[in-house]
Amino acid sequence: MQSPLHTAATLDTPLAELSHEMARLVERFVPEDGIHITAIPGLRLARATTPSLPMQTVYDPCLCIIAQGRKEVRLGDERYVYDPLNYLVASVMLPVTGRVIEASPDHPYLSIALEIDPALISSLLTEMPAIPAPDAASQRALFLDRLDPRLLDAVIRLLRLLETPSDIAMLAPLALREIFYRMLLSPQGHRLHEVVIADSQSQRISRAIEWLRKNFDQPLRIEELAREVNLSPSTLHHRFKAVTAFSPLQYQKQLRLQEARRLMLCDNLEAAAASYRVGYESPSQFSREYSRLFGDPPQRDIARLRQAAQNQQAS
Repeated sequence: MQSPLHTAATLDTPLAELSHEMARLVERFVPEDGIHITAIPGLRLARATTPSLPMQTVYDPCLCIIAQGRKEVRLGDERYVYDPLNYLVASVMLPVTGRVIEASPDHPYLSIALEIDPALISSLLTEMPAIPAPDAASQRALFLDRLDPRLLDAVIRLLRLLETPSDIAMLAPLALREIFYRMLLSPQGHRLHEVVIADSQSQRISRAIEWLRKNFDQPLRIEELAREVNLSPSTLHHRFKAVTAFSPLQYQKQLRLQEARRLMLCDNLEAAAASYRVGYESPSQFSREYSRLFGDPPQRDIARLRQAAQNQQAS
């Protein structure tokens, strides 16, 4: 279990001032609750005026920073809580459960999510001094790190470009370059480094994840996947679980159920049709596993989600 790296009482003045500035910017560009795409590629802003129920989702590789409020993210049985003092990074695609745990109309939850660009990480590494190799105890692809004022300052400069859209094409790449440079220099920077090293075991796990993402609706044969990424089946299983907290089969199941939920909610597919679309042969098995993950059978869960959306629109 992970918890915030620091408490609000330890928020130093420079970081407090920067957090307030970031909150002002996010609130300006996001006047309503929800997740909002911006004109800067890969940058999303979020706002919530009330705590939320747990919501299952899939994180692409991303950096998440909170300007105001608190959030909890669960990966398997692990719990990560973060706030304006620390940031969250997913270095590979991960199925997680997230919920806002501190928000109010007077003090809304405000945050950003920035997609991680592996090509930019690789480019930076060719120009930087060597980064210490990761130790065996720090393999998880979801982690918290202390928010450095210099990193937050670079993020704020990126946000300010939303005020002058004509500058985004020229200046956003410079701000992004500094943001990822600061992340690589952080105490946890080696975790990003390891994922992009050609033919490292972590990079092979990233390739296995990408294969599963593209083929989640196909039968999974561990031996074939292991050959695909040039690992033994036992090493693949061990390293995959160390990085993602799931076995490859559990990971595939998460992707299937998340996609089935999306198909029913957004494309109005019936449960049986959605289950076949994502690779299930037995609707009853699909219903059991769906209920286990989401807490309700498919029909009841989708009805609840639609009702919640209607209530939010009416409020």
